[in-house]
Amino acid sequence: MSNQNNSTSQPEPGPVPTNDSGSSGQERDLSNWLPITASRKAKWWSSTVHNVTAMVGTGVLALPFAMSQLGWIGGMTMMVISWLLTFYSLWQMIEMHEMVPGKRFDRYHELGQYAFGEKLGYWIVVPQQLIVQVASNLVQMVTGGKSLKKAFELTFPSADHHRLTYFILVFCFIQLVLSQTPNFHSLKLVSFLAAVMSLSYSMISFVASTIHGTKRVGPPAEYGLRAHTTAGIIFEALNGIGEIAFAYAGHNVVLEIQATIPSTPEKPSKKPMWKGVIGAYVIVFLCYFPVAASGYWAYGNNVDDNILISLERPVWLIAAANFMVFIHVIGSYQVYGMPVFDTLEGYLVKNRKFDPSRALRLIARSVYVALTALVAMCIPFFGGLMGFFGGLVFASTSYFVS
Repeated sequence: MSNQNNSTSQPEPGPVPTNDSGSSGQERDLSNWLPITASRKAKWWSSTVHNVTAMVGTGVLALPFAMSQLGWIGGMTMMVISWLLTFYSLWQMIEMHEMVPGKRFDRYHELGQYAFGEKLGYWIVVPQQLIVQVASNLVQMVTGGKSLKKAFELTFPSADHHRLTYFILVFCFIQLVLSQTPNFHSLKLVSFLAAVMSLSYSMISFVASTIHGTKRVGPPAEYGLRAHTTAGIIFEALNGIGEIAFAYAGHNVVLEIQATIPSTPEKPSKKPMWKGVIGAYVIVFLCYFPVAASGYWAYGNNVDDNILISLERPVWLIAAANFMVFIHVIGSYQVYGMPVFDTLEGYLVKNRKFDPSRALRLIARSVYVALTALVAMCIPFFGGLMGFFGGLVFASTSYFVS
């Protein structure tokens, strides 16, 4: 493996990565400008916080609801299988990042094109990856607005109720500002804060659900399948599996995260990347299984598609948890959005011949953020979006393609 990974010598950001020795100065300049490859100064902990931000977020809040659709045995079985399979496939991708001497597969589609061929690999990977990333941004936009709305209403119960649209607009404004972050590595502090928030609200969900379950008043919670017809059972099972697949989505940005880590023949990027991923998956385990089990145990089949909506007491703690979710999805939106920005800006410069400039970045990214906000305001359905997109493309990109 050649030492091709400093800021002045990086692989061409084209359809198939090539050896840097043959790339032109213009291509190197573009690579140094695009957000994924602009900086390679990340440490192992950056991998941890980026992966936690990408995975532990909106998905973990729906796990109790997914359990209610699959039951105890089916739900826990799918969660364990998903944890093991995605951990293994993530290890494979990390190992393949630099498996070809002199090349780094800095983007998911570059590895896909190497494996399946330039054209076939492009059309297998790119549409699915973009759907995953855009879908994640849509769900994060909805979740950010709903969480902020819930926190506001709990904190100020006497205030007039406002439409969800206003809170989504607040979230959109914040993303318009953060979207001008120049490169992926520059998001490390945002991801660190988001990762701390995800661990915090997961623990709050676990503790509050456990307290509710032990102090339950009224009839006991009902477990078992929610639907009673064959079609209903199949539909809910598939939706539950899709929500679990959504929760374990992180593979779609793992190569882009690894691209920010420096690499030499003596110290390849896979070593710090793997160290960071192990830390991330320990946190994933500590968040997912307690939240899923306690939420389903406490509320049974009556659990909402977002566990924080089911939780009501103590009010101040639930308000704080919802605000933590809001802070977290601010970071996770950027983690999933940065590869989209990279693809969009690369297309505009290479195919549409725009000059790589701040103006291009400002317009392109702002238009994307505004469009995701518009769609989110039109389709603000949390659980339905996660199950649909999870089954459509998250399962294939996290379980099968990788």
